[in-house]
Amino acid sequence: MIRVLIADDHGVIRDGLSRLLDAADGIEVAGVAADGEEVVAQANALAPDVVLMDLDMPGTDGIEATRRVVAGGSAGAVLVLTSFSDQPRILGAIEAGAVGYLLKDASSDDVVAGIRAAARGESPLAPRAARALISGHRLPRRDARLPAAEKQVLGMLARGCTDEVIAERLDLEAAELDRALAVVIGALGVADRTQAALWAQRHGYDGGDGDPGQVLGPFTRHPGRIHRPARPTDEG
Repeated sequence: MIRVLIADDHGVIRDGLSRLLDAADGIEVAGVAADGEEVVAQANALAPDVVLMDLDMPGTDGIEATRRVVAGGSAGAVLVLTSFSDQPRILGAIEAGAVGYLLKDASSDDVVAGIRAAARGESPLAPRAARALISGHRLPRRDARLPAAEKQVLGMLARGCTDEVIAERLDLEAAELDRALAVVIGALGVADRTQAALWAQRHGYDGGDGDPGQVLGPFTRHPGRIHRPARPTDEG
């Protein structure tokens, strides 16, 4: 029998969850709590298998209550059931020790299945919460690791500048430019300066490069060649 402590400050929701779980095979409601302090106290006293935790709790909020319940060690697992699907709250709950994260628009079957999964030691996660986590942990673009000067070099490479033009415009000695090119190539994980220029063009590079496009024009289709805007002619 899976014993569940329902933690939610809305009486209608507590009642609805109680009816749902009472009707589910192998699950019983061990208790209900309407605020964070009550959740912690009942979790310690009742030692439920699963605490079904809302995050929007009065007093001690759900994340802090989760942290304290987990630290107390009496409850088997904390499973969040809330209406919030933003990445900071999801991360906060998981970092506090919640084993899973469900949303209140989940079906009754999904809630029951999530409780069973949490009791088995699994980590049920609502698809929308999973998407929020994934979007919040995308790897940064490789050019984000470049210092400002190297970003300028990459921007000029992407616009087809030769080494001589880059060195002149950025006031770099040959050895300094060689070092900057080595940093760019290493950070992007490419083979040479031409591949670095192609990488920048494919990714629409426009960040932190001193906007050389104002002087040098848009990207060239021929990395390694200088692309200059046409100079206006005087017509009298």
